[in-house]
Amino acid sequence: MKLIIGWLYPDLMSTYGDRGNIIILKKRCVWRDIECEIKTITLETPVDDLKKCDLVSMGGAQDRQQKIASDDLRENKGPVLKEMIENGIPGLFVCAAYQFMGHYYRPAEGEDIKGLGIFDLYTQHFGKDKPRCIGDLVIQLNNESHGLKNTLVGFENHGGRTYLGRKVKPLGKVLYGFGNNGEDKTEGAIYKNAFGSYSHGPLLSKNPHFADLLIRLALQRKYAKDTKLQELNDTIEWQAHNFILSRLHI
Repeated sequence: MKLIIGWLYPDLMSTYGDRGNIIILKKRCVWRDIECEIKTITLETPVDDLKKCDLVSMGGAQDRQQKIASDDLRENKGPVLKEMIENGIPGLFVCAAYQFMGHYYRPAEGEDIKGLGIFDLYTQHFGKDKPRCIGDLVIQLNNESHGLKNTLVGFENHGGRTYLGRKVKPLGKVLYGFGNNGEDKTEGAIYKNAFGSYSHGPLLSKNPHFADLLIRLALQRKYAKDTKLQELNDTIEWQAHNFILSRLHI
């Protein structure tokens, strides 16, 4: 078996260590003897290269880098990415990438940055009127999260606040931290096999169950059969996960 993982705009959209998610996905494939190719998708990459990917991931960035990536997506790669998500290709979109999957991002100053509209949500930055959302983030996964262990732990750092529409489900309920907006206790979003989240850290380092979900979904879609992954020794990962829960008294 082989997976091709598309890493979208690594030179622009990997401000907060989100490249670690790519490393983790590849390692967890290699440890199971699953051939894994990382295909970097940059401004210069042909659209046909994106079409070959079985799983995609994009991280966070500042407003300037987000604007550059969003222009390329809207003008070139966006329709293909949208079709891939609609057809069940798994994806992980963190922070700015998550925001861009929605309808628009409204910065504190300047014009709206139009999104791809794949997720039914929008994001607004209120500037000095609301504090930046920074710190540990723990969520309880909702019951549509593919039967995973019920918590995700991470770290958030965002000024924008995201509000979900009716056509998208939250990834989970905030147990600690801000999540989407610090108001409604939602964090992240799920649409088909694509996931958005504000968790940096990287997200997958302390959440091996979520990393394996992405791998399993990609294999199932590509090979059209149920795929049971070989179990790995995740003792250290779960110690890290549970340490955060213990420290925050959750």
